[in-house]
Amino acid sequence: MLTREQMAQRVARELRDGYYVNLGIGIPTLVANFVPPGVDVMLQSENGLLGMGPFPDEAELDADMINAGKQTVTARPGAAIFDSAQSFAMIRGGHVDLTVLGAFEVDVGGNIASWMIPGKMVKGMGGAMDLVAGAENIIVVMTHASKSGESKLLDHCTLPLTGANCIRRILTDLAYLEIENGAFVLKERAPGVSVEEIVSKTAGRLIVPDVVPEMHFQ
Repeated sequence: MLTREQMAQRVARELRDGYYVNLGIGIPTLVANFVPPGVDVMLQSENGLLGMGPFPDEAELDADMINAGKQTVTARPGAAIFDSAQSFAMIRGGHVDLTVLGAFEVDVGGNIASWMIPGKMVKGMGGAMDLVAGAENIIVVMTHASKSGESKLLDHCTLPLTGANCIRRILTDLAYLEIENGAFVLKERAPGVSVEEIVSKTAGRLIVPDVVPEMHFQ
């Protein structure tokens, strides 16, 4: 299985020079630490920061500089700070080139559930509904199965939806998949993970090509 850091590193390969990128709470925030050399991106946070840098070390720590998940962050040269209303106007206006979000479930219709589990205390919607509505380029990052072993990749989401027909790419701790024609298509597998394991832990319709390359990390 991929570690959290490896998942962030794999997602960072999808960054393109000049992108404005929003990183959701959890594993997506780690992407800031793996921006490829020579790729200049501006990381955006719903609470009003454009130009987030890597997480701070002890010398850089500023308790007043936080992201939407209340984690302390740094600001890169050229960063801008503004109120959350302007931040959401940027999101809703379609000015974010890539959004990286966590999720509880994703289904073959491109639907995502990420904000509510009935009977459990979770952080809530945050900016996720605005992000999935305002962005055309979204990558979901999540574990392939829940702690109890139940697949998070389904034919139909069972939890309340955050957005409908908006997800096309998913990275889990086992695989990288894309949604095409009402099915998950297996594109890459984590080092040491077999196709059979991925198939066994995917509840939704899955298409497996003849050759599924293994991800490589330095």
